[in-house]
Amino acid sequence: MKLESKLAQIGNRQDPATGAISLPIHHSTTYSHPKLGQSTGFDYTRTLNPTRKVLEDAIADLECGVRGFAFASGMAAVHAVLTLLRPNDHVVVSNDLYGGTYRVLEQLLKPMGISATYVDTGDLAAVERAATPSTKMLFVETPTNPMMQVSDIAACANLAKSKGWLCVVDNTFMTPYYQRPLELGADIVVHSATKYLGGHNDVLAGLVVVNTDELANQMYFIQNSIGAVLGPQDAWLLIRGMKTLALRMERHTMNASAIASWLEARDDVAKVFYPGLDGHPGKAVCARQASGFGGMVSFEVIHADMVPFVLENLQLITFAESLGGVESLMTYPARQTHADIPEEIRNQIGVNDRLIRLSVGIEHIGDLIDDLNTALDAAAEQALVGSRKSR
Repeated sequence: MKLESKLAQIGNRQDPATGAISLPIHHSTTYSHPKLGQSTGFDYTRTLNPTRKVLEDAIADLECGVRGFAFASGMAAVHAVLTLLRPNDHVVVSNDLYGGTYRVLEQLLKPMGISATYVDTGDLAAVERAATPSTKMLFVETPTNPMMQVSDIAACANLAKSKGWLCVVDNTFMTPYYQRPLELGADIVVHSATKYLGGHNDVLAGLVVVNTDELANQMYFIQNSIGAVLGPQDAWLLIRGMKTLALRMERHTMNASAIASWLEARDDVAKVFYPGLDGHPGKAVCARQASGFGGMVSFEVIHADMVPFVLENLQLITFAESLGGVESLMTYPARQTHADIPEEIRNQIGVNDRLIRLSVGIEHIGDLIDDLNTALDAAAEQALVGSRKSR
């Protein structure tokens, strides 16, 4: 089946006893054994749950992997993957990445003897320079959050393989609808499923997919031992959200592309970051390894004083953290998602006090542009008035 059909059919024909089209939610925490030494395959819900299993099988199929794992959050999924590392190991990481991943690496794993070096993973020479004899993993975001840098997944995977490293790709922004890193040679894919996969800002979840039985056994041991598993109610919500992923991603992308082009034409916008724009340095690579450019747009206004006024004058778009839902959300990375990254590092990668990130929803494009136009016009005027008063 094509991916669109696989998505729509998640959970169907999974309950032969009733023929339920909508997958039942199995809340039971424990299951009876037929006899001593026998099992139905379900013993304790942390180890395996029928509802969660359908989700895990679905994401493995969509990402073309061997096995999938569902966690209680995207950060639980990231942490589980990083748990594959041991003291004195080293990991090379995309320098522009979600602040929560940076926090785990620097504040949780670094004191345990696991070190990280942050580079532009779109530059393979930089990745090689960052490597040490202790390097065991290459962790890539592409496109990155929030600067939309693009890395060549196949090239990164080939380099990692030649060095004996694991290649991990955070595929949250693109989803398997647009991009499948395992097909390009990566070893592990991780998702904050809270975002596009769930799609409705109503479920917290993380997903991991691996490409070998060995990694599957290791990840299963970690998942079962740590116990940060996704509950059955949330697994069901995620399944329901994923059924419409194809339709939503198409609309997200259509709207984001139009907004990115519109922003480029404004005098009060200094830069626009969107991999679908002709001027984006990673457009060719993104087009080669993905079938769409996604729904995330970041942009810089010309003055930092404009930012609070932009946020205050929004009427349709919501000033809120997170991304990937049907509702458009605007975020100020320097104060929100990337606040844990030191200012000096943030400025080096472009996450400055003029940068705004927009998760473009599925609303009517005319309404979204009208809202942005009103907010930016008002912000430019109010910032100008404030500047005159300060004199």
